Amino acid sequence: MRALLARAAELAADHRESLADRPVARAVDPDALRAGFGGPLPETPSPPSEVLEELARAAEPGLVATAGPRFFGFVVGGALPAATAADVLAAGWDQNGFNAVLSPAAAAAEDVAGGWLKELLGLPATASAGFVTGGQAANTTGLAAARHHVLAEAGWDVERDGLVGAPRVRVIASEERHATIDRALRLLGFGTRAVEPVAAGPQGAIDVADLERVLAAGNGPAIVCLQAGNVNTGACDDLRAAREAAGDAWIHVDGAFGLWAAANPATAALLDGAELADSWACDGHKWLNVPYDSGFVFCARPDVHAAAISYRAAYLTGAGEVSGMGDLTLESSRRARGFAVWAALRELGRDGVAELVDRCCRLARRFAKALADGGAEIGNDVVLNQVLVSFGDATDAIIRKVQDDGTCWLGGTTWRGRRYLRISVSGWTTTEADVDRSAAAILRLAGQ
Repeated sequence: MRALLARAAELAADHRESLADRPVARAVDPDALRAGFGGPLPETPSPPSEVLEELARAAEPGLVATAGPRFFGFVVGGALPAATAADVLAAGWDQNGFNAVLSPAAAAAEDVAGGWLKELLGLPATASAGFVTGGQAANTTGLAAARHHVLAEAGWDVERDGLVGAPRVRVIASEERHATIDRALRLLGFGTRAVEPVAAGPQGAIDVADLERVLAAGNGPAIVCLQAGNVNTGACDDLRAAREAAGDAWIHVDGAFGLWAAANPATAALLDGAELADSWACDGHKWLNVPYDSGFVFCARPDVHAAAISYRAAYLTGAGEVSGMGDLTLESSRRARGFAVWAALRELGRDGVAELVDRCCRLARRFAKALADGGAEIGNDVVLNQVLVSFGDATDAIIRKVQDDGTCWLGGTTWRGRRYLRISVSGWTTTEADVDRSAAAILRLAGQ
């Protein structure tokens, strides 16, 4: 085992050391890639050392440098050194993070890291913190807590009686909401037709006056979904004004990457009023740069959070204790995610997190200026780490050229009826030189 894990670490380190120089992505023949993994299921066992080498060889052609300095797609960060090493330890320790009975160490790490996260993000210290897989699970869990609370206030036990015959719940959300909100509503039995849409302003932030109009148009139990960090523009809703407008409605904030703006003094004003919400969703594998998978759901009412999510069984010693672990998340058998999060926060500290957020925002503005100077159209106010870039009718062709070129990787999006290159600067290794090199490559390809 010692030699095997040492070799695995060596292979992983070799990959990390290659990221700055290798193409970010390469054209891959899917059939050839599958053939490397394929063949008939072996009849007999194989030595673990041989299996490891075979895996490394088979995977190499299909690895994307998402952890590298020039991957600008999907708001993806690359895992920090301490967080990566902590995840290696977590795999070696093989801890089940369901509760403190199964792993007292995992419980302690999540408890401490959860407190640090709330402090950084400006959330109430008394809020619960669940370590989930990502933004989807965080939104689903937060909205499950919202469903429980607003129906309980109306005298309905949704966990016991379901939604058939329940009072109608109003779900009020921006037309610019993230798609994971809609999927969460499907999974929770509301359906997407439950959404009462609210208009958004020029940069995608919710129109508070229209929110007031929609709220006034009906009554009954209500959940209002707000956003910190529009997936295209980075714009943040006016959380304080929306809270005032929403009255007694449950406020859920989808802050997958934008909630991290609260940790940076230069951008914290964008999150003014976030602490007044009832639940929050956030990703760790975005701006905090921890390994996959890692997300967080926070709830201002821990008892509501646990009532909506926890379950009990005679054999589950320690269940139902609002431990901050399995009682607050959707999985029973779950990775001990808190170790990597604790390590990332310990490595960066408060100043390091602020600097990481601030640097990515500055690099996004540098990206936008370089491309605008080269003749591209920038489609958004660059308030965080998101940049929308248009080359008119040639935009989609340029996206394909950039992806094939390998200097950097970015995707496309449609915003207000127009196609754009979508650039997300999220990685801790990205430098000014990486931005300049990438911008030059994009302009070179556009010139062709």
